[in-house]
Amino acid sequence: MVKPLTSTPVHDRRMTWTVAVIAAALTLTACAQTTPPTKSAPPPGTASVCANRASGPGSAPEGSITVDPEITGDLAVKTRVSPAGSTFWLAPGTHTLGTDQFDQVAVKDGNTYVGAPGAIVEGQGENQYAFTTPAQNVTIRHLTIRGFVPPQDQGVVNHDSGDGWVIEDNTIEDNKGAGLMAGSRQQMRRNCLRNNGQYALNAYQAGNKITGLVLEYNEITGNNTENWEEKSPGCGCSGGVKFWSVNGADIRSNWVHDNRGAGLWADTNNNDFLIEDNLIEDNDGEAVFYETSYNLVMRRNVVRRNSLAQGRVFAGRDDNFPVGAVYLSESGGEPRIPARTSKIEIVDNVFEDNWSGVTAWENADRFCNSAANTSTGTCTRLVPDTSTCSTPGIATEPLYSDCRWKTQRVDIHDNTFSYNASVVGCHPGFAARQTVLSNYGTFPEWSPYKADRIQEAITRRQEVRWRENSYTGPWTFTIADVGKSHDVAAWQGDPHRQDQGSTFSAGQGPRC
Repeated sequence: MVKPLTSTPVHDRRMTWTVAVIAAALTLTACAQTTPPTKSAPPPGTASVCANRASGPGSAPEGSITVDPEITGDLAVKTRVSPAGSTFWLAPGTHTLGTDQFDQVAVKDGNTYVGAPGAIVEGQGENQYAFTTPAQNVTIRHLTIRGFVPPQDQGVVNHDSGDGWVIEDNTIEDNKGAGLMAGSRQQMRRNCLRNNGQYALNAYQAGNKITGLVLEYNEITGNNTENWEEKSPGCGCSGGVKFWSVNGADIRSNWVHDNRGAGLWADTNNNDFLIEDNLIEDNDGEAVFYETSYNLVMRRNVVRRNSLAQGRVFAGRDDNFPVGAVYLSESGGEPRIPARTSKIEIVDNVFEDNWSGVTAWENADRFCNSAANTSTGTCTRLVPDTSTCSTPGIATEPLYSDCRWKTQRVDIHDNTFSYNASVVGCHPGFAARQTVLSNYGTFPEWSPYKADRIQEAITRRQEVRWRENSYTGPWTFTIADVGKSHDVAAWQGDPHRQDQGSTFSAGQGPRC
């Protein structure tokens, strides 16, 4: 019997917000009356799975073992007594595993589980996990999996992060914790991942060994129903999907919408991500949050109406930190870490009526062994021995550069950014911004990054560039720190010379 894992590491995010605050902020009156957006279907090629999930076989496939929903625990028992590599067909009906919290399906290498139309695996609010053990190359198709209650940061399906799992055409909904965990080479296609208490997917494996993750044609919606940022302020443990130290992920053609928190959040030492052809909309937080991570291509996505709830919270408390649709937090390109790219490239995306555009941020005080490094005990991928990032060595190269995560080698080009104040509202100084900034370094006492060193680096020397984009609406630009807001002329002029070759139009709606 599999017992609970220890908690997955999570990032202690410095800026948090709660449902109560959101509710208050939504009552604020903007300078222009907003028009509620009309919900539209996702564009062709993007997953709309929850209303159109494919059905499984109506009769048992040849050579499979039939599982009877009338017999409590039949699925778990037949898995236990059958050899590895067996195929199980779950007949129509509701399959239960038993009444103990640790009643579960302890899978074996190469097992396949396929559901008939109407086959449900039900946790009854009692069982913590559905499919467990670190078995490899397991396949799960055509099932509804619901009602399980794993602890915080743990998951229902592939609880022990086995490698090579294929999870297709399922509905995984109404569970606590995460609907899915992940192992290397896991492929998740055409699943409806909705209304789970914490995440749809928590991609974490002990030892940080996940490679080759594929997440495509899924609908990821309504997750973080328990509002973890309110239950555990600063936990950084909420949203649609969370990735931790994943080395290679393809995230394509998903519909990521209406999640509480960020839609997609890559937190700490992730690398080599491709995010393409997704529709990411109406998430309370960022569409994409890429944090202390490396080497990303984000292309051909439609990104709309994200961060509106979070942005209004910040505005309501007069906090002008730039909430963006894309948040690059201490993340950048690094040629020394093998990947398909050596930079962060954000290209050919459509950004429409988000709170703001892209925030490129680097915390001057966040580095290995600093109290501001909320990824506790973790260092960059460039320094194998964390203890070396200390005085006096950290004050000289190469440790001065390699002991901190950098927002560098960022190329934001050929995107369209539109902001209609009739939809979002007028929020001067808070919304409709592009931002590259850092804070004034202050601690710890031994930090070699104090004063304006990192502000100067991120704005002048680290190749963070916007170019050849198209803008519509009342955009402004924040440079170096939150108190420095600029118009188009200053943004494009010396010494910043951002958005060369870009076009700007006032568009429709209030000028703000």
